[in-house]
Amino acid sequence: MGLLCGALAAPAPAAAQSMPGVRDLFTQAAGDVRRLVSADSAVILSIGGVAAAVGHANDRHTSDAMARSDALKHVFGIGDTVGGARMQAAGALATYTIGRVASNDTVARIGADLIRAQIVTQALTGAVKTAVGRTRPDGMQYSFPSGHAAATFASATVLQRNLGWKVGVPAYAVAAYVATSRVQVRRHFLSDVTFGAALGIAAGRTVTIGRGSRRFALAPTAVPGGGGLTVSWVGNRN
Repeated sequence: MGLLCGALAAPAPAAAQSMPGVRDLFTQAAGDVRRLVSADSAVILSIGGVAAAVGHANDRHTSDAMARSDALKHVFGIGDTVGGARMQAAGALATYTIGRVASNDTVARIGADLIRAQIVTQALTGAVKTAVGRTRPDGMQYSFPSGHAAATFASATVLQRNLGWKVGVPAYAVAAYVATSRVQVRRHFLSDVTFGAALGIAAGRTVTIGRGSRRFALAPTAVPGGGGLTVSWVGNRN
């Protein structure tokens, strides 16, 4: 919520568009799913897929190493709440509602983008989780991909595309924090959050086609004993 409030205070984009209605949220989301099948999405998901494959061999080691650290438990304690589907959906709905009540087309459009990104992200992660059926580090089901990572990276991408990198950088930092927290609490492997992040970026980019002057794909990268972020150029504005 703090991240979303900060986004509302940022300068509005130059291009003004009409305020989206409630019905538009769902009709446009259906079109978003179709638009997700694109060359750019393929590039982003390929980056995430390769990074997940590289990190797969170190999944168990990374998970065990992070879970043993008592200090990290305090650092990443709120990641579950911040990155949860309920929190992300609530923030998106609040942004849209504020825009509607204040008759602010820009804020309402950003809120609508956030809602649509969450709809697409939840649909995709649910489908992939069911199809893959990977067991979590803690023994529970449906580990791959991470829904928390996908949801927060989708929101971060929407904010960056609408408001620029001054908002995008802290938004992606929060998303990376949430993704890391999922590994630390043994709810996900590194490869789960890596591909989840790529999936969220692809979803966020899809619902914001036409926003932003340049496009980059960001995704966690797996390396022996840890991970980082990759930044990949995927073309000019469309």
